[in-house]
Amino acid sequence: MRLLVITYYWPPSGGAGVQRTLKFVKYLPSLGVDCTVITVDPERGAYPVLDASLAAEVPAAVRVIRTGTTEPFGSYQKLTGRKQIPYGGFANESKTSFQQQFFKFVRGNVFIPDPRRGWNAHVLRACEALFAAGERFDAVLTSSPPHSTQLIGLALKKRYGLRWLADMRDPWTNIYYAKELNQTAAARWLDARYERQVLEQADEVLVTSPDTKRLFLGKSAKLTDAKFHVLPNGYDESDFREPSAPPTDALLITHTGTISEIYHIELFLAACGECARRHPDVNLRLRFVGKVSQGVQELIRDHELQERTELIPFVPHDESVGYLLRSTVLLMAIPDVDHNFGILPGKVFEYLAANKPIVCIGPVGSDADTLLEECGAGRAFPYVAFGDMLEYLETQVAAWRINPNLDLPPLNHARYSRRSLTERLVRLIPRP
Repeated sequence: MRLLVITYYWPPSGGAGVQRTLKFVKYLPSLGVDCTVITVDPERGAYPVLDASLAAEVPAAVRVIRTGTTEPFGSYQKLTGRKQIPYGGFANESKTSFQQQFFKFVRGNVFIPDPRRGWNAHVLRACEALFAAGERFDAVLTSSPPHSTQLIGLALKKRYGLRWLADMRDPWTNIYYAKELNQTAAARWLDARYERQVLEQADEVLVTSPDTKRLFLGKSAKLTDAKFHVLPNGYDESDFREPSAPPTDALLITHTGTISEIYHIELFLAACGECARRHPDVNLRLRFVGKVSQGVQELIRDHELQERTELIPFVPHDESVGYLLRSTVLLMAIPDVDHNFGILPGKVFEYLAANKPIVCIGPVGSDADTLLEECGAGRAFPYVAFGDMLEYLETQVAAWRINPNLDLPPLNHARYSRRSLTERLVRLIPRP
């Protein structure tokens, strides 16, 4: 079988967005699938973070075609004087100025569905060259965000009748930062129209959680349940070859990834502060690896945890996994936004693979909460459940006094390995 993969995020891009497609492509050749990847030239594209180490995971047999692009981020950086480009919905902007509000409005009303749509024409020209040279593929997989990438799949479907798998890692018009874009009614209509066209025309739609599937199914009466496939993010067994090594001199709680005020961990921080005061003999510590907003840093100070907290900027993926293995407990938070029951971060599966107790701050009964309970790894606490959070921490303190290694027994998560999930993807490539 031959699969054409179109993805904007690809090494040397780092962060969560690149992991899913990279891991699929890593295992596809060993499962009998010949892959060609079309992505953006890193000299022309714009990535929020870089991780050059991920290039080593691309199999030698995979052909990678890099194209130019036409995007506004260079102008944005010149006008603002900022080196870092904004995340999809300016999610990495904590407190925004009038200037930032203006750029959000432009982002939401001029660049629909997103500013990377200028890449599409470059990709379509690359595809035309492939087909003109006699190349044939059993299917094309388009991965998003950016959701403008799905419009490439739509165009290929119309022009060539190519079987099309639309892999949608996040919601589209219901993405958690949608309200921040201040879209006009006309912009919302056009964005929803694009979304509906993609969902109706794709042969198969891949999503990462059951709730996201329910969300997309409600977008059109023409959609059927059979079109949607829940293939969650997962963990790569090869990333977890090092042994677990929790500290013996501290009860260390680690969070990896972006964290900002919308995750509402203030009461968890308050519970940590109170627990530390109640149990001064236990060295309770916090570690955040990745982007931590200024607002969250202020909360850490407000709860007198600054001396107990280590802030580590973005690190390569293998180093991030190492921090998980050198922890006692892992912290996960779900943003307090609309439709957050379907948010199932990719890192939760790596948390599971680390076999550490997981405390999740977010909605009870969500897909994340269900996964943690199903695997016996932890539970979710509502944002306001200060008492329950404090009780949980004190339980961990009591267990830590007996044995500072709180690692869980091997969990029931084998079906979430990247290879297992890729095997499920392979079954969707041929036409029924």
